[in-house]
Amino acid sequence: MASVEKCGRDGRTTYQARWRDEQGKQRKKSFTKKADADRHAATVEADKARGTYIEPSKVTVAEYARTWAEARPHRPTTARRTEMMIRLHIEETRLGPRKLADVRPSEVQAWATDRSRVLAPTTLRQAVGLLRSVYGAAVLDRLVASSPVVRIRLPRHERERIVPLSVDQVAALAEAMPERYRAMVLTQAGLGLRIGELLALRVQDVDFLRRTVRIEWQFTQGSKGRRSEPKTPRSRRTIPLPRVVADALAAHLAAHPAAEDGTIFTTQQRAPLGHVYYGHNLMSRAVTGVGLPPGTRSHDLRHHYASVLLAAGESVVAIAERLGHEDASLVLSTYGHLMPDSDDRTRTAIDAAWATVGESCAPDVPRADDRSVSRQAPR
Repeated sequence: MASVEKCGRDGRTTYQARWRDEQGKQRKKSFTKKADADRHAATVEADKARGTYIEPSKVTVAEYARTWAEARPHRPTTARRTEMMIRLHIEETRLGPRKLADVRPSEVQAWATDRSRVLAPTTLRQAVGLLRSVYGAAVLDRLVASSPVVRIRLPRHERERIVPLSVDQVAALAEAMPERYRAMVLTQAGLGLRIGELLALRVQDVDFLRRTVRIEWQFTQGSKGRRSEPKTPRSRRTIPLPRVVADALAAHLAAHPAAEDGTIFTTQQRAPLGHVYYGHNLMSRAVTGVGLPPGTRSHDLRHHYASVLLAAGESVVAIAERLGHEDASLVLSTYGHLMPDSDDRTRTAIDAAWATVGESCAPDVPRADDRSVSRQAPR
């Protein structure tokens, strides 16, 4: 049971509440008034009885964030990104050295507002999501009673609509690449691959007879040619092999044989290509050379793939499977504005629904196309 003892020091009288935590370790806290000490002791015992007791802790936000991150089963790329986020946007801010239990919602809001001045809207949301996850774990570990990451207002952000590259633009981009790497553009645009999936593609993944491509591996940034499993379980997929891609791959392999492990796209030394070399160095020069919109990157070839399938009437679910998305709703939110003839379908749907209304229910109003309607202005 918690108890209160009267203590005297330097001529001052204090009252010390003492109790044992759930691990049996003795705890204490001093108060200047006996009533406050009694109230705290009673609260501790009540919290222990309800199972809501929170053990006082001196661990800081940054310290716990690092502990949380180290315990997560993150992929190497995610682990590096999370470590950088904690170091730059938690540890090196006013929030980092604060004790977990001392942080208030107003402090988190001030932190988010400060970070909005240096982070892009999407990255800011990732940072807030990271802090929310850290505090969620702290609540489960009973280091804090509740999370202060609540009702955080962020700057309004409207995501720009994707304007996909046309077939002519993709063809021009491929032509602007060095001969050894032209097939990479056509392959990424014709299969909708992520850059890591493209770089890790092997000869044994391509079935020219059945005209399919199996995505089994990827190269993550900084992996130095070490293959890892794709981004998500759905990312492991089989994609139909279009003839334009099959012809490009066949011509490429005839001129530039694959590496010993089957890697199709390699450097002149037959080493695996890196993300930066292909996705930034080669791509940026080619984009500038053909005058494509600034900021065009290799991922735009994946957008091109999705837009072509939508224009052809392919289902959203099928496109999600081809792209390796976990949820078809992501296809709708990203590419919904590209769906063809949406205006005509909207008109047809409404007209079809109202066609069931009986003529007797409709007001006796001339149709818009009735040529017998008098053009005389009403008196």
